[in-house]
Amino acid sequence: MKYIAPSVLAADFANLQRDVEMINNSDADWFHIDIMDGVFVPNISFGMPVLRDIVKHASKTIDVHLMIVDPDRYIKTFADLGSDILTVHYEACTHLHRTLQAIKSEGMKAGVAINPHTNVSLLEDVIHDIDLVCIMSVNPGFGGQSFIENTYKKVKQLKEIINRNNSQTMIEIDGGVTDQNAKQLIEAGADVLVAGSFVFKSKNPVQTIKELKSIIS
Repeated sequence: MKYIAPSVLAADFANLQRDVEMINNSDADWFHIDIMDGVFVPNISFGMPVLRDIVKHASKTIDVHLMIVDPDRYIKTFADLGSDILTVHYEACTHLHRTLQAIKSEGMKAGVAINPHTNVSLLEDVIHDIDLVCIMSVNPGFGGQSFIENTYKKVKQLKEIINRNNSQTMIEIDGGVTDQNAKQLIEAGADVLVAGSFVFKSKNPVQTIKELKSIIS
């Protein structure tokens, strides 16, 4: 099965409950929630109170993407807030294996995100400990950026590593996803597509999600 995960970062924060309920009532599968600290990436999004309120209204999988330094400090906090999947950045973790084990010990699935310059081969030694790899197809920090074409190659390389190791790791693509590249990303080996601006800036987000879902099904 392939999944669509609208990125709440692109929602209208003044009408957040409305947008959360829109995702609930759409063909989307997950909520993708970016937590940014202004240090690891040059932007600050939202923190624990906002996530708690999103979870209160959300009825689908909560996919939390931490774009922060020293994510280990907050693993239990995000578990307590209701995260189903917690993704940390490879570039932010000195002891990645330990971090992955800590995430799983809190009952969450463990994800690892990699920036556009990071080689997927660096994940091979821990691929069995990773439930989801989030390949950044834009530079992390801001929505609305253009898709980086090298992403297709990285997805294929990662899929090869997963298959070679008989792993069940899923591949998620985050950044610049539209109806123009969704099919090609799935064909390359992706399982989850995060869509932010493309969904929320469209005239009819529910219809846009439906069309994306039909492309990848």
